[in-house]
Amino acid sequence: MTHWWADALVYQVYVRSFADSDGNGIGDLDGITEHLDHIAALGADALWLNPCYPSPQHDHGYDVSDYTAIHDEYGTLDTFDRLVAEAKARGMAVVMDVVPNHCSSEHPWFLAALAAAPGSPERARFYFRDGRGPGGTEPPNNWMAAFGGPAWTRVDDDPDDGQWYLGTFTPHQPDFDHTNPDVQQLFADALRFWFDRGVEGFRVDAITPVGKHPELPDQPPIDHAVRELGATWENPHLAWREEGNDVWRRWREVLVEYEREHPDRDLVLVGEAYAVGRPDLLTRFTRPDQFRQLFAFDLMLAPWNQRNLVQALRDPLGALDASGVAPAWTLNNHDVQRVVTRLGRADAHLPERWTNSAIDGTDAPVDVALGTRRARAAAALAFALPGSLYLYQGEELGLPEVLDLPDDRREDPVFALTDGAVIGRDGCRVPLPWTADPSTSYGFSPAAPGGVAAPWLPQPDGWGEYALETQLDLPDSMLQLYGELSSARREHALPQGLRATVVDIDDRLVAFVRGDLVVVLNPTAEPVALDPAHDALAGARPILSSAPGEMHTPTVVPADTTVWLIR
Repeated sequence: MTHWWADALVYQVYVRSFADSDGNGIGDLDGITEHLDHIAALGADALWLNPCYPSPQHDHGYDVSDYTAIHDEYGTLDTFDRLVAEAKARGMAVVMDVVPNHCSSEHPWFLAALAAAPGSPERARFYFRDGRGPGGTEPPNNWMAAFGGPAWTRVDDDPDDGQWYLGTFTPHQPDFDHTNPDVQQLFADALRFWFDRGVEGFRVDAITPVGKHPELPDQPPIDHAVRELGATWENPHLAWREEGNDVWRRWREVLVEYEREHPDRDLVLVGEAYAVGRPDLLTRFTRPDQFRQLFAFDLMLAPWNQRNLVQALRDPLGALDASGVAPAWTLNNHDVQRVVTRLGRADAHLPERWTNSAIDGTDAPVDVALGTRRARAAAALAFALPGSLYLYQGEELGLPEVLDLPDDRREDPVFALTDGAVIGRDGCRVPLPWTADPSTSYGFSPAAPGGVAAPWLPQPDGWGEYALETQLDLPDSMLQLYGELSSARREHALPQGLRATVVDIDDRLVAFVRGDLVVVLNPTAEPVALDPAHDALAGARPILSSAPGEMHTPTVVPADTTVWLIR
């Protein structure tokens, strides 16, 4: 059986920043519905919605207060149903985001837990523990939060209570204890609720910390070179626990049972875990009783040099060979600085930039033109790979990261919890430019006689140069390249099947073979001549280049360029 999701092209929508239908400066579901033709024109098979559940928005939706409703700023369940129907009419599935590790501190369950006594059933749904030290004034252990600071928050100063609760990310996001039957039933019911509304799967957020050592012991000392925001993921009592695999087995049972009841459905669970350089984890979490796919972030986070890029392909492709499960690739998402900026940094090529940290960047200067050229090459590489490919809204426009947002407009909790040491993720979440008209926030909001509200994050001056309408008729624009790549993917890559092999054709180049398709990336600053006598290249002719007009001969790959050849 061929699964639609195995090699799907999926468009990620950050709801708050995609399109505002009512002029309040906040993106919403109707705004997405109004622009579905754009997503369909890119050849997308599905769209993935970032969390649109009710939430106090301390982490913009990743602090969920109700798993079976829609946040009022975004619409209603009726609005959601209309979006699903309109997407389906265009041949696109809808994939939602689900947050299993934690909920909002304003979730009814957590409010009930705060009001209940230590040892109560309400607190058993979370990780409440007595403090250490005199009067329990010290945290239960030394764990650090992923977004900065300690992972524990004290309930109150009542000497008869004084317990602490665990929040792996922030105090606003208390961790669920998935060994609790109530928690297990909560998520089983939520998955089925959305499947009943036509959702075809879920991107499962932050699977790494789901499941903890039952005794919650102190984290062992870590290497001094580990950055603050990386300490959490070096904790063997919190990260990559086998207890987490038990959770995903239960979820897979829910999915399989639903498919038995609805034989026409083909559902997917794709896990989010930063496992760069760990192909063993890719195979572990895609066992036949767990996730149907896992993100491979290796390519997204790899430095721009031949050695690291080769590894970024070989590890996930090796996991594919071992498990038969094709990875989900991506170059951008809502948690990482945009690829144009990342690859335009002066240190983008350095091996030490190889990291599992998606949040913090460097202060190295950025050459946007160079970053754009490299981003084009990276996209051409990614579109040819076997497996699904997730695009993040705006990458088809070549948007760079907005690095200079005013401090008082930053909303990412990472910025606040690190006292501004890490600027956070707001720069990749700036509302999209659809037109060149600044009076409508570059088309993000509809025109209105009295004007429109300012967008929830400020757009930079000149944002219109990246706008969709600006790029539609530009033959060499990023938008045109993405359309060309999508068409070439359907015509030349997908028919080759779900297998590819990295080949060594030159120690300066990155290359792989997928059936009759040969893809070559030159990540250097100089053109590199190909050896037409090489076995992989024999009889191959060029059909696509990420640098228009620069495929001068079939035997030369220009600098920072990817070419496709067909044999």
